[in-house]
Amino acid sequence: MRSLRRKQKNIIKITIITLILMVFAIGCLFPFYWMILNSFKQPLDIFKVPVDIFTFDLTFDSYMAVFTYGDGLIWRAYLNSIIIATTSTFGTLFTSSLAAFAFAKLKFKGKNAIYSLFIACLMIPGQVTILPLFVIFANIGWINTFLPLIIPGVMINTYGVFMLRSFIVSIPNELLEAAEVDGCGYFRKYFQIILPLLKPSLVTLGLFTFIGSWNNYFGQLIYLTDQELITLPLLIAGLKETHMTGIEWGRIMAASTLSIIPIAIVYLKCQKYFVQGIATTGIK
Repeated sequence: MRSLRRKQKNIIKITIITLILMVFAIGCLFPFYWMILNSFKQPLDIFKVPVDIFTFDLTFDSYMAVFTYGDGLIWRAYLNSIIIATTSTFGTLFTSSLAAFAFAKLKFKGKNAIYSLFIACLMIPGQVTILPLFVIFANIGWINTFLPLIIPGVMINTYGVFMLRSFIVSIPNELLEAAEVDGCGYFRKYFQIILPLLKPSLVTLGLFTFIGSWNNYFGQLIYLTDQELITLPLLIAGLKETHMTGIEWGRIMAASTLSIIPIAIVYLKCQKYFVQGIATTGIK
């Protein structure tokens, strides 16, 4: 009887938890559903009262308007966004993992002091560095190029170093010592031992970096001016500003839906490693 009651209690507990999680999941997914639905609605139906959550009166007019905007400017925006996001992601993963390996496993004078100073940079708001960085990039001729959007994040990613170091610290020193006995130098240890073990954490950091770079509207607005360098966030903002009689929300919703497709694909492909990296990163 006791075992039966325990089973019943467990079933009730699991059912309640499942229902609560379903409610939260629906709450998280509804904005995406609403965006996609409005991208297919007739413009006048978007603000219809009462709100029509389920409708079959759909059209592709908003998508056709986005694809024809600026003579197919969306394809240029897609290409530019992909170049910036992928370059930033792979560059950040390489430099952050190298720095994290040095701080976690190498011994050198002043390591703790340098790492503490490095982590202190997390407390500096990004808005404080906007003007100095703009002046520097203007003086060296980087304005209206992709370099200001790629190089700073690749050279210094404090959060990435902190995240990867937390995982590398948990790797047994005996493993690296055994590799050293076999004649492995620092770079062989890094490439043949550290990187394979870092795969879940690298995927997690890569997703964060890719999404942040893909959605970096403010940085792209400051540094990019040529239409040939337009990105998806700038394209969406341009769609909002081109109609003086009123905002074409259907077009904006369609462009926003198209912009999240690469992020969704990348996340679904890396979901297993992402969850594993979140679960294991930082465990000592």
